Amino acid sequence: MSGASVSPAAPHPQQAPGETARDPLLERLAHAQPGPELTVIVPTRNERDNIIPLYDRLSTTLSGRNWEMMVIDDDSTDGTPDVVRFLARYDRRVRLLSRLGRRGLASAYVEGVQASTAPYVAVIDADMQHDETLLPQMLSVLEDEPVDIVVGSRYVDDGGIGAWDAGRARISALATRLGRRLLRVPVNDPMSGFFMVRREAFDASRRRLSSIGFKILVDLFASSPAPLRARELPYQFRDRHAGESKFDAMIGIEYLMLLTDKLVGHIVPVRFLMFAVIGALGLVTHLAALWAGLTVLSLPFAAAQTAATAVAMTGNFVLNNALTYRDRRLTGWKFVYGLASFGLICGIGAVANVGIASVLFAEHAMWWAAGLAGAAMSVVWNYAMTSALTWRAAVR
Repeated sequence: MSGASVSPAAPHPQQAPGETARDPLLERLAHAQPGPELTVIVPTRNERDNIIPLYDRLSTTLSGRNWEMMVIDDDSTDGTPDVVRFLARYDRRVRLLSRLGRRGLASAYVEGVQASTAPYVAVIDADMQHDETLLPQMLSVLEDEPVDIVVGSRYVDDGGIGAWDAGRARISALATRLGRRLLRVPVNDPMSGFFMVRREAFDASRRRLSSIGFKILVDLFASSPAPLRARELPYQFRDRHAGESKFDAMIGIEYLMLLTDKLVGHIVPVRFLMFAVIGALGLVTHLAALWAGLTVLSLPFAAAQTAATAVAMTGNFVLNNALTYRDRRLTGWKFVYGLASFGLICGIGAVANVGIASVLFAEHAMWWAAGLAGAAMSVVWNYAMTSALTWRAAVR
């Protein structure tokens, strides 16, 4: 097959001059039902009781528009996918993308946009805390104005955070200031999880996205090769309709990881930095456990060292599973198998650490240089191998 293309309007060889051929494909497509102009992405994790009420509200507010509701479900255990499948059997505008072993709103949004073909894509929470009646106005702005992204904002005139307590309000305000100042995000509510974007604006950014945690809007602005033209529309944040909130301290840690990745991720992966920090904490844990074994339990040194190594290694695995690889975290028997593989890999790394340091010291390297070289090699080995093996099963 040659690389040349034939225009649908190119003259047919047997036609008289001035006539054009009708492309059979275009002729068939003229009678087909067009695809959606808007995809509304709804990330879910145990949101069964919110799906049908949200569908009803979207059906009302987007009446007259060609839209679809795409639910990206992170392995819910409450029957959320079953409810979505039920709706999809009766309404082809409802779609389901089920993810196994992967979690996080940001990565769910990215996968949802890539599975969509619509020129405009919105994201909205399933719990109906976002004001879905704003969607038609968002779409009109993108259609009629030179704007790349429309953000539902709580921090402009007529917007609000609803019934948040003072603690959550302070945390949100701090996170907002960090996003605006560190990454120069040009909107008043960079933490918003409610927005609509042109596909071409997303496509320009998608290979640079970090997809860490819950705050995809900050990621989009920071990853775009050209400044995004933004417009903010006010809305009042509402109470959750049903189910339990996913807000916890880990969301804040993931947000800090996202900020770090956007600032230095082009130099060193943020996962590696987190892995190294947890490794340093593991060293402190090891020394504390060794001291307790020798002084409190009066164990022989070999026994105390063995126990301290097991405590530190287990602690490192638990923290990495909860923080570094939160989006791939292992549970159940996978947690047990992961701990075993983590211990084996780190054990090999420890042997290599000692071996390399000993060789360098024998070659007359300074003791501290030999020690650092061995430790650095061990950290890189542990990170690379556990990423590829220990947490790999979670992303298959």
